[in-house]
Amino acid sequence: MTLLDHLRRMAGNNLWSNDRLYRAVLALKPGEFEARRISFFPSIKATLNHMLAVDHLYLDFLEEGGVGAAAHDDFVPLEEPQALYVAQLAADRRLIAFCSSLSEADLDRRVITDRREDGMIQEKIGAILAHVFLHDIHHRGQVHAMLSGTSVAPPQLDEFLLDYDVKLREKEVERLRLDRQTNATS
Repeated sequence: MTLLDHLRRMAGNNLWSNDRLYRAVLALKPGEFEARRISFFPSIKATLNHMLAVDHLYLDFLEEGGVGAAAHDDFVPLEEPQALYVAQLAADRRLIAFCSSLSEADLDRRVITDRREDGMIQEKIGAILAHVFLHDIHHRGQVHAMLSGTSVAPPQLDEFLLDYDVKLREKEVERLRLDRQTNATS
C-alpha cells in the first residue's frame, strides 16, 4: 500500500467513523447533546462543531480556496445535531474527492496555509492530510468518551481497515457508497 492509498483509505474512514459517531449522537435524549461535560471542549455539541470548523479550514487550504483563517474564524456553530451531521458528511465527501484527485507526487506539493498568528506558511499536502486525520480521530475519541455518560452507548470506531472486519461494516460501506476494497468513494 502506498502512502496515497493509505490517505485515501483514511478519508473513507473519516466518513465512516463520523457517520457511526453521528448516528449515536442523533439518538441522544433531549439536552444530552449540549449538556456540559468534562473534555477539552465542554460538550458534545461544542466538540463536533470544532471538528467541522477545523475541517473547513484545512479543506480550504488543501483546495486552495483562498478563504484562509476565515474558514475557521467565520464558522457559525450549528445548534442541531442533524444539521451538524449533514454538514460533516458534506465536508467528509469533499475530503474524499480531494484525496481521490491526488497523485503520489501531489503529497509533497506545498500549499499556503494562513493560521492568523503565524501568517502564511507553506505546508505539504501529505502533512496536512495526516494532521486532519489525526485531529479528527483525537476529537472523535473525546465525543466517544462523552457518550459514555449519556443514554446512548458509544459506537465501535475501529472496524474499518482490516479485511477481518468487513462483515462488521459492510452495510454501512454500501449505504455510504464506499468502495469495499479501498474504502474510498466508488
